[in-house]
Amino acid sequence: MNPYHHLVNEYARYAREAKNYPLGGFPPAPKPEIPANAPKALIFSPHPDDECIVGGLALRLLREARMNVINVAVTQGSNPARRAGRFEELRNACQYLGFGLLQTGPTGLEKVNRKTRQGQPAVWQPMVRTIAEILLEHQPRVIFFPHDQDWNSTHEGVHCLVTDALQAIGARLSCFSVEIEYWGQMDDPNLMVELTATDVADMVTALTFHVGEVKRNPYHLVLPPWMQDNVRRGGELVGGQGQAAPDFVFATLYRLRRWTGARLERFYEGGRNLPAGVNPSSLFA
Repeated sequence: MNPYHHLVNEYARYAREAKNYPLGGFPPAPKPEIPANAPKALIFSPHPDDECIVGGLALRLLREARMNVINVAVTQGSNPARRAGRFEELRNACQYLGFGLLQTGPTGLEKVNRKTRQGQPAVWQPMVRTIAEILLEHQPRVIFFPHDQDWNSTHEGVHCLVTDALQAIGARLSCFSVEIEYWGQMDDPNLMVELTATDVADMVTALTFHVGEVKRNPYHLVLPPWMQDNVRRGGELVGGQGQAAPDFVFATLYRLRRWTGARLERFYEGGRNLPAGVNPSSLFA
């Protein structure tokens, strides 16, 4: 009569069953009317699919704060033969979520990593200019990009690319920065954002449009438990050591800072939890 055997068996059953669910092809999720002058949030995604994996706060900004959320496809993957296909999958995923989409070039940028930054300035600096031009043209209120220790070389490269572009722009832009994690966990996130079951289901559904990738590795199916584990981590990393975790089921963790025109700085002490039902625009007041 141990209920935990039933719990774990149900987890396992759904994980097996869900491998047979359809991929892509779903009609777009409901999207609110976005005013023409709505503030913009740009997601600088290292690869097609990152917009779905880490975009929980971005999705809430779209749905609750009526921000114009645009995904910037920094690269289109490392395999040249798959880049056109991956971009089409990305277009479908963004259309499902209601995100806009920008390319950094016909096939995206290449060699976005620390090695290029350190050893090939003639390759790196034009990429910095590309990102800086996007930032200056769109003047976003919020930008999303990976943190500096996100393990994957392209994720860390995108961090460097965006921060170098901010330095090049200087005081011509004022915005909030939201650093994201996936491959490597942050030691010091200062924001935990609760996501509803609907939000998470829509993010998983959007991931299924990346058909070629999830056929290879069905990582869309582990997104919900990852977001459950974020509540465990965030309870102490964001809330404070020894503190009780908030009554969230799903969450994503971020590092929230502000671009001053000269540097990224924290503008509050400790950490914040953003529950469902609290408009996320309150983070940027």
